[in-house]
Amino acid sequence: MDLESKHVVIVGAGTGIGRALAIACAAAGARVALVGRRREPLDAVAAELGGRGAVHAADVTEERAVEALCAALGAFDHLVCTASQTAGGKIGEVALAAAQRAIATKLWAPIYLVRHGAPRIARDGSFTFFSGIRGPRPTPGSSITTLVNGGLEGFARAMAVELGPVRVNVVSPGVVDSGPFWERLAPDARAKLFADYAARAPAGRVGSPDDIAAAALYAMTNPFVTGTVLAVDGGGVLV
Repeated sequence: MDLESKHVVIVGAGTGIGRALAIACAAAGARVALVGRRREPLDAVAAELGGRGAVHAADVTEERAVEALCAALGAFDHLVCTASQTAGGKIGEVALAAAQRAIATKLWAPIYLVRHGAPRIARDGSFTFFSGIRGPRPTPGSSITTLVNGGLEGFARAMAVELGPVRVNVVSPGVVDSGPFWERLAPDARAKLFADYAARAPAGRVGSPDDIAAAALYAMTNPFVTGTVLAVDGGGVLV
């Protein structure tokens, strides 16, 4: 998983999986562009990378912001987007504003990133996006999440065909103890969710950001992997 002298763009690099991936990419020799809406956590990650990280504050759900970001980035080798937005609730109850944010984050943002990033990406480069276990395994109240994850996976397969030899893949995590994402739940509810998932999943535990970062590195660096949805869920999709 050698990224020596490569320019890697990570959207959502300030926390959780994105932060873990930024650290892993820098350790593998990459120069990392750290992208997110809030500058403060990106600055903190840049300090951890010891000169290998450059901060770019941008809201990738806005096309003009993505266009400006790509112009500022110039040429790059790999782009990974970990951005996510939840919209839970049964279809008659789900907040439409939350649904629109989820669609913007998981569908429009990847479209903008490919649209404006493809002219600048290396011929042997890759785009990697993040879906999730609710794509193949919906539950009551997950309709919007299932919609955007499934749509993103289909988009990635189409782009793998359209953009080749540039590779396009998706990483699909299960439940991951990724920190800030779970702050929406009370500590007791979060602990119960993790325990229940660990009890069901064949791997016997929830995931860590490092687990998912390793999968993203594999998708980026294996030159024969494209159009693939890489499930990294401890077998959670099976049960």
